[in-house]
Formats: sequence, C-alpha cells, structure tokens
Amino acid sequence: MTTAAPDDNGTGPPFDALPSPLEAVPDLRAAARWMLAAFGAVGATLIGGGPLVAVGRIHGVAEALCAGVSLLVALTGVSVAIWQVSRVLEPQITTPATLDTPALRSLREMIDRAPADFFGTAATSVNDLLSHRAVAVNIYRAMLSESDPRRREVWRRHLERARANVARAAPLERWLLSMAHVWQIQVALHRARRWCLAGVALVTVGSVGFLVITGNS
Repeated sequence: MTTAAPDDNGTGPPFDALPSPLEAVPDLRAAARWMLAAFGAVGATLIGGGPLVAVGRIHGVAEALCAGVSLLVALTGVSVAIWQVSRVLEPQITTPATLDTPALRSLREMIDRAPADFFGTAATSVNDLLSHRAVAVNIYRAMLSESDPRRREVWRRHLERARANVARAAPLERWLLSMAHVWQIQVALHRARRWCLAGVALVTVGSVGFLVITGNS
C-alpha cells in the first residue's frame, strides 16, 4: 500500500541553514514600485507638459489630430507599462495546484532534473512529494469504509506510515510553495520589464511625433 519514506540521515538539503525564499518578495516588489514611479513621472510629464507645449504652436484640425494621436501613443506606452508592473504588486495565491501553471513550468523542470538536490531521499519529483498527502487521505477513506476488523487494522498501520511520510514531507512542501510564490512574482516582474521596453518604444514614437508636429508649426 504505502511504505515509510527512508530517513535522510543528514543527506537532505540544508533548508534550515538558508534564508526563506519569501525574503526575496520585498526586494522584487520594491523594484516594481521603482518602475511604477518612473513611468508615473513620465506620464505626469506628458500630461502636464505636452498640452502646454502645444498651445499656440498647432494650427488647424489636421495638426491638432496628429498631435493628439502622438500624445495618445505615448500615454498608451505609459499606461501599458504601469498596468503590467502593477500586476507584480497584486497578492499571489500559491497552492499545490499553482505548480501546474505555465508560469511555474521552468521551476518544476529545474527541480525534476535533480530532485535529490532539493528533496534528498524524500521524493523523486514534485509530483511524488505532493502525492504523500493524497495517499494518506485515500488510505484513511479506505479504512473508514472497511468493516472487517483485521483488514481495518492493516489499513490503520498503512495510515500511520502514510502520516509519517506526510509529516516528513511537510517542511519540503512549505519550502516548495514558498519558492513557487517567489517564482510567480519573479516571472511577473520579468514579463513587466519586457512590456516596459515596449512601453518605452511607444513613448519614444509618440513623443518624437508630438515634438515634430509642434516644432514645425
């Protein structure tokens, strides 16, 4: 049914000697706040300074429309960047099911390539580590549905071993979920940086167009 997980004998990863992955969360979100502040300043400059520059320099509906479109393109770049960066600051919900999302695929692949480096002898993969709790629940249900006292006792012994495996895997599960939580934020930050580059391109195109129109008027 189930066998007790072997003892690590000190061969497991020294998580107790390392800082928690969650300690990286404030730094990641601080970086996102700096990015928000930078693009917010750009947006304020465009909104506050752009129309003032255009006053008295634009003549005709065509020039006004071109200047407006250029300013809109620049502000779109700012808005897209702010929207994407703000997603980094959204509270993340991390559960075992979260490990199946595309954002965490690279984390799972990294761990599954060398599970012994992360789990010692407690598990051979992420799925193996997370299976202990499900196994214990299934054994418990089977024990409750068993009417034969002797077979019920057999199930009880299996349940004890399964619960021992769950207790042994629990610290590793907590570490895994902590790492997954940080990984989600890091992936969101990297994605936001790419969107920021696109936003910078839009701001540049819009600003240049606006300056050309107002400068030639």
